[in-house]
Amino acid sequence: MKPAASRPVVHLELHTHDVRDALSFYAALCGWKSERVPTAAGAYVALEMGSGIGGGVVECPVRNGSWLPYAEVSNIREITARAEVLGARVLLAPREGPAGWRSVVSTETGGEIAFWQPKR
Repeated sequence: MKPAASRPVVHLELHTHDVRDALSFYAALCGWKSERVPTAAGAYVALEMGSGIGGGVVECPVRNGSWLPYAEVSNIREITARAEVLGARVLLAPREGPAGWRSVVSTETGGEIAFWQPKR
């Protein structure tokens, strides 16, 4: 397994209860452009955040908006299991999507992190 330092953050996803307001704020502050992308689960808003990293916004029932980083991994099941052994709670077990697999884990002190294994 690769050392932790070689797992780059490849995507940042904002979870918010008000997508419109969040998009307006980040467009005015950072110049980020957004685009609605239809998915099987409903619309997803992709963010153009500059080169090197992708972004998106999800509307969900959270009190305060929060950012979820996605780290790219080579084996989604292995890293999710390793996180659990290290004390993390699995919030989303590895799940396949159109472009790859993702999972989400959480710790009390480390917050939440998502893992991403692209299809090759």
